[in-house]
Amino acid sequence: MNFQDGAPKVPPRILCIGLPVRDLTFRVNVPARGSKEHATHFAEICGGNALNAAIGIARLGGRASICGPMGDSRETSSRYIFDKMAEEGIDTNHLIHMPDLVTPISAIMIDETGERSIVTFRDPDLWKVKLPSTELLLEDCAAILTESRCAPFCTELCAEAVRRGIPVVVDVDRAMSMREGLLTASSHLVFSSEPLQETADVTDDGQALHKLAKLTPSFLAGTRGPRGTIWLNEQGELEETAAFPVHTVDTLGAGDVFHGAFALAVTEGQELRQALRFASAAAALKCTRHGGAYAAPQRAEVEAFLDQHAEAGPA
Repeated sequence: MNFQDGAPKVPPRILCIGLPVRDLTFRVNVPARGSKEHATHFAEICGGNALNAAIGIARLGGRASICGPMGDSRETSSRYIFDKMAEEGIDTNHLIHMPDLVTPISAIMIDETGERSIVTFRDPDLWKVKLPSTELLLEDCAAILTESRCAPFCTELCAEAVRRGIPVVVDVDRAMSMREGLLTASSHLVFSSEPLQETADVTDDGQALHKLAKLTPSFLAGTRGPRGTIWLNEQGELEETAAFPVHTVDTLGAGDVFHGAFALAVTEGQELRQALRFASAAAALKCTRHGGAYAAPQRAEVEAFLDQHAEAGPA
């Protein structure tokens, strides 16, 4: 008898590379210049693309570890983020304190429609970080999820991961250079719509994807919020994954939860169409609750949501 067949499977470990952020969130109508507004709610939470994605992955049953620069270890923000990540079961061993620097901090205003406006401070010296060794970071690594702004310090690591057959999912939320190293040091590039068009210098998402497909072998997709996701299949044909109709109260962290869920689905071997639907469901559920990524759903919630929408399909 093979006892390993009955042993519980170890969830895949996804390395999330980015800059953790301390988020100060306010529910308020964005004030006009020079005016004051009363916020109806305030909360202090952790944020940042990679950290939010890590929370989403952990909630969905994956193992998440986070790597990237933080401010001085004596900072209140640093200690706060470490404590919160421990509560979520996220491995923080690869976070790197930068002496005398400031951990990124954001002021976030969420209006009555759930849309958010963000002001963020990131110390420019944080990008001078040196990551731990490649061998250490890729040990037991099923996939890497990173954000495009981290290219200066993670491209070489991502290129090595691709050479080893490890998926590298890049969240692209700013325009990239057409010579950007992550265009090829990746397996999956998931753009937001505006950066997608700016990168390709065209005003149509589909045309932009086709243009970028000439420069990279990576899977290409563009997320468009309530309009769903547009992507290229293996034959280079455009397909769309519709968004699920939900009552939105807070979009903060929804895109990051999408990327985390998608990366997890890729490591689980889900077919691309299924992986995008899974990610869309996770992001949709997150939008129905306040709290940024702390409103990310559990795996059972996503599966139940998908079952409910199995017949009609997303709209």
